[in-house]
Amino acid sequence: MRCIAHIINLVVTDWLKEIGESVKKIRNSVRYMRPSPARLKKFKECVEHEKIKSNSLLCLDVATRWNSTYLMLESAQKFEKAFNRYDSQDLSYMIEMQMTDVLSDGTLKKIDGTPRKEDWEKTRKMTTFLRVFYELTLRISGSKYVTSNLFFREIYMIHFLLNDWTNSDDDELHAMSKKMKGKFDKYWGDPKKMNKVVFIACILDPRYKFEWMQFALSNMYGSDVGLTMGFEVKELLFSLFSEYKNEIMPDLPNDSSGIVGQSSEMDVDDPTIKAQKMIENEFKRFKSDVIGVKSSKSEVEKYLNEEIEGDDSKFDILAYWKGNGLRFPFLSQIARDILDVPISTVASESTFSTEGRVLDSFRSSLTSKVVQSLICGQDWLRKSTTPINVEETLAEIEDLDKGLQSVAFESSTDP
Repeated sequence: MRCIAHIINLVVTDWLKEIGESVKKIRNSVRYMRPSPARLKKFKECVEHEKIKSNSLLCLDVATRWNSTYLMLESAQKFEKAFNRYDSQDLSYMIEMQMTDVLSDGTLKKIDGTPRKEDWEKTRKMTTFLRVFYELTLRISGSKYVTSNLFFREIYMIHFLLNDWTNSDDDELHAMSKKMKGKFDKYWGDPKKMNKVVFIACILDPRYKFEWMQFALSNMYGSDVGLTMGFEVKELLFSLFSEYKNEIMPDLPNDSSGIVGQSSEMDVDDPTIKAQKMIENEFKRFKSDVIGVKSSKSEVEKYLNEEIEGDDSKFDILAYWKGNGLRFPFLSQIARDILDVPISTVASESTFSTEGRVLDSFRSSLTSKVVQSLICGQDWLRKSTTPINVEETLAEIEDLDKGLQSVAFESSTDP
């Protein structure tokens, strides 16, 4: 199963290769402001004059990271009026904006002027477009909650939005979504090429279950394909359930000698009690051998036939299966194993790249013990739910340092 975050990155990055001229104008404007303190000061004055209230200021994107492009556009569009006012106060601004851009085919194109009204309007549409994928990436990249049950739901949401935008009367929005739709279909256009664990994880979410999965499959790939895939996924779930049951449930005795031996150990002399025990064990063996398949399905069917849970944002799927472990002993084991699978490798890759952020070109001589302390300290600070008082912490460190110095002095003066 491929990382969903990587596929979304490919889909959006491919579309951004043909990024519009309006975005390039805004990027050049942000690049013009940021390096100079004098320009930033004048720009802040324009912001104050236009009475724009924002906790953030301009940020420049990285060409290879589409999420940084979204953040740049999201912050820049708030200051449209400030850019327009700055244009009238700094003559060199318009001159600097007369830049030559190199297109993907190698030809040169002159970008004229600063961002105008139509450029900001296009940017707002693009920001709305990118926000969907940015927020989706944040949801699926989480490491403190279950994500496998989100996979198919997020895929269906992308499919729904792309179809809606493709049918839009807005020509630019139609063109953007059409290109993305082609890339989307390359990876998720054929459900038979998708890992069926994705669908089972969706079924194991009590807010959606089998009916929602069948609904989404039918809308995405047609009713015939949806019914066929739904049947295959359901059979796979029953098969998986039987496999778990056979592995977890202890084997029942297969001959009467074991039963008699058990009765003799209990010193049961009453033939009636002995007969009842034998009949009880015979019935258990009959239930397991003769109607074992039917009984194995009953737990799955009981779960699927129950009403779905409310779609609450605070719903804890792990707490649900923990609380219903006695009612669904084998199905809860399946849920435990499948819901444990992350759908994105972003969190693990971030973990492995932490050392690169600690050991940079200015701190390349740190010992392994110091690096370990820095990484552990970083995790502890992030884990802490109480606010950190820097002044109190520094005071404690100074007191501790004085105590260590006094101990070291006393030990050095001792004969």
